[in-house]
Amino acid sequence: MIAIAGVQTGTWQVHAVKYADRNARRRADSFLFDDNHDAPHAMDYFMWLLRDGDRAILVDTGYDHAEAKARGRPIRLDPGEALAPFDLTPEQITEVIVTHLHYDHAGGLALFPNAHLHLQEAEMAFVTGPCMCHDVLRDPFTAGHICEAVMRLYSGKLTFHNGDSQLAEGLSLHCVGGHSRGLQCVRVRTQAGWMVLASDAAHYYENVLSRKPFPIVVDLEDMLQGFDRLISLTSRPELIIPGHDPLVRKLFPQELASHIHRLDVGPEADALAKISWEFGK
Repeated sequence: MIAIAGVQTGTWQVHAVKYADRNARRRADSFLFDDNHDAPHAMDYFMWLLRDGDRAILVDTGYDHAEAKARGRPIRLDPGEALAPFDLTPEQITEVIVTHLHYDHAGGLALFPNAHLHLQEAEMAFVTGPCMCHDVLRDPFTAGHICEAVMRLYSGKLTFHNGDSQLAEGLSLHCVGGHSRGLQCVRVRTQAGWMVLASDAAHYYENVLSRKPFPIVVDLEDMLQGFDRLISLTSRPELIIPGHDPLVRKLFPQELASHIHRLDVGPEADALAKISWEFGK
């Protein structure tokens, strides 16, 4: 277990927690325009745990076995069980930042019954409004997950944010949209500098660093502007943490268990060169 002092410092520990992967994908599934569209392109699925003193905040919840079965996309670990190496049970999680309400980011909300949610106003309006009349926009969402968020709202366990919002010392939320109407990224101060958990504002390093849009998009202009916003929020580009890139596990050290990687210590030396080399393979 990680030793945690009770005093909060405003400098956060950050861990990526992998709970699933999907390797039968092609580059056409990851990039809107790509000359090598038939080449294999794997995807990892993460949650992120933030800790400062005795405060722990989960960023996104993954999805559960029921959702995995319904979508034919198996998970390797139950998201609640994936936190066991931290000596945390799902019931001990009292705060969850929901970057957006797609099934793979909010499909585990019910697993964390005591969590107070942080969500962008624009996201709730989007998923409960007329845009959901369109199959292609509705497909990444699951009605039960949306209902769970509404239940938290009615039980006083949801805080709405409108654009940029300071959540704690060294921790802020920023609405970038693009992939979903109310998608938010998380800016966090670490010992390595200002880091941004991009979530799906950049699924892969290549999306943001090569300005290559992801195919699931609500507003392409917002997505492209979001790439610039991610860079502006970080101390340096290699501290952008994409939402689904297996490269994260290569660049940051493993800690506590094989599915957990420590981000706040910073990436390996020459991270940008290694990322660029991967692009060119």
